[in-house]
Amino acid sequence: MPTPHNEAQKGQIAPVVLMPGDPLRAQYVAEHYLDNYTCFNKVRNMLGFTGTYHGVPVSVMGSGMGIPSIAIYSYELYHFYDVQTIIRIGSAGGLAPDVQLRDILIGQGACTDSNFAAQYGLPGTIAPIADFGLVRKAVEAAEALGARYRVGNLLSSDVFYSSRASQEAWAAMGVLAVEMEAAALYLNAMKAGKKALGIMTVSDLPLTGEGLPASERQTSFTQMMEVALNVATSE
Repeated sequence: MPTPHNEAQKGQIAPVVLMPGDPLRAQYVAEHYLDNYTCFNKVRNMLGFTGTYHGVPVSVMGSGMGIPSIAIYSYELYHFYDVQTIIRIGSAGGLAPDVQLRDILIGQGACTDSNFAAQYGLPGTIAPIADFGLVRKAVEAAEALGARYRVGNLLSSDVFYSSRASQEAWAAMGVLAVEMEAAALYLNAMKAGKKALGIMTVSDLPLTGEGLPASERQTSFTQMMEVALNVATSE
């Protein structure tokens, strides 16, 4: 049944969904990688497509920016559309000194400055983590492609224009990069008993001022897309 944010009917979305923040990146993946794809959602221009990759059904759908947005879309996919696995394919700002532009980051965990987890009423602080099986498959896929990758901790921040002091503090704790969605995705998956992983491409380096233009973020992160598609079709 359609939701307020997704007009898809039951059965139109595959069990595994790739989820970029930018809906135009979702369209790019469908047009360049999926066979026989159809569009299942245009509500709020949050495009969603289902097709096949090497004969295996795969869906791709935008999440929008920030924890509240991905929290809505991933919750609905897990709970209303029988989706079992969501793989975020996004951009991130590299913080660790050895992280470079276009590096692929596989998010083993996701720190956050968000209050999203307060809804669970836990007697402490939960650590949002990815599914280990997905992490392992992503590493294998990245190595098979010869991609430069890192596995580690991300920061899912509610603040895009954060202070340099804040960024340096997270970097000092070994956090690889900052983005804005993975923690909520991981928590939604943990609560639902489903699987999630964040695979990010480094689009900018906030501490040095280096960065890629928006047009390249939509269309040029092909190694990340291929890693995610290989993980999706091995599920």
